[in-house]
Amino acid sequence: MDMTWAIDPLGEPVTFVSVGLLAGMLFGVCAQRSRFCMRAAVVELSRGTGVNRTAVWMIAFAGAVLGTQGLAWSGMLEVSEARQLASAGSLSGAIIGGLMFGAGMILTRGCPGRLLVLAANGNLRALLAGLVFAVVAQASLRGVLAPVRESLAGLWVVNDPSVQNALTVLGLGPNWGVVLAGVFMAGAILVAMRARLSAWAWIGGVGVGAAVALGWLLTYSLSLQAFDPVTVESLSFTGPSADMLMLLLSPGAVGLDFDTGMIPGVVLGSFLAALLGREIKLESFTAGYSVPRYIIGAVLLAFGGMLAGGCAIGAGVSGGAVFALTAWTALVFMSLGAAVTDLIVDRRRRPAADGAVAVG
Repeated sequence: MDMTWAIDPLGEPVTFVSVGLLAGMLFGVCAQRSRFCMRAAVVELSRGTGVNRTAVWMIAFAGAVLGTQGLAWSGMLEVSEARQLASAGSLSGAIIGGLMFGAGMILTRGCPGRLLVLAANGNLRALLAGLVFAVVAQASLRGVLAPVRESLAGLWVVNDPSVQNALTVLGLGPNWGVVLAGVFMAGAILVAMRARLSAWAWIGGVGVGAAVALGWLLTYSLSLQAFDPVTVESLSFTGPSADMLMLLLSPGAVGLDFDTGMIPGVVLGSFLAALLGREIKLESFTAGYSVPRYIIGAVLLAFGGMLAGGCAIGAGVSGGAVFALTAWTALVFMSLGAAVTDLIVDRRRRPAADGAVAVG
């Protein structure tokens, strides 16, 4: 994909930010309108209360895998250059971090991407959790918590990049990615039809998946044509949130790239979608929403996400779309951690409160 039409007049830094803004806005609009939320899907499945939120998540995930693998099959994307596949990965980080992230996801009632969407709509609980998340993410990436993270990640490392690809581990060729993606999408469509999703749920779910595939395409295209090094990546919220915090506190400490455009893009897209849908509303802490719960949850989200190599979007969807072994491992243990935490913490709540839990 030729990006010189943007790089030549705008320059590389502005182009990097612009493509991130584009992908972020698409995600923000679609995630807000479809109520896309991994936590809600896991809670719904573990409690056996329906498949509506599960169907939206499945459509988004299958769309991301199908779009990404379709680009790879057509030759427009080289998935081996993806961040999750191009370097060593940590299975211990994926397991331990995934469990911690899943627990935090329940306590904060959303993953980092969902919290960002809700904060842009006026949810002050999500805003507080998001700020704590960004601070702890930075501490886990380069601060006082970094040595602990590195020690846990070093317990079980996959040093061979070729083994990082789950298709290789299963003995399947690269073309199997498209085949499996088609199977995932067929299953997602069947579940979505059973759930009788609204038009916006369908459109939003597909749009979230498309935003992930678009991120992979744009960053890969830029990596081939830009003079400065470009990380081949897609949507993620753990590392980018930490970098955005540093950019706000110390301009110039972090370079302008895809991530620094993506985070504001999600906020802007979600805000505009909520504004047009007349869903902007200030929400604060009320009965059943304790500040300590959200703070503890945000800490687990940040450290767990950084340890796992990404959040529910970064590892679970973006990493899953390129069949990164550590990403799929993290996704499984995030779901397990969320289901167990919901059983221990929230399952005993009265029915009225249960409805609030599933909203995300």
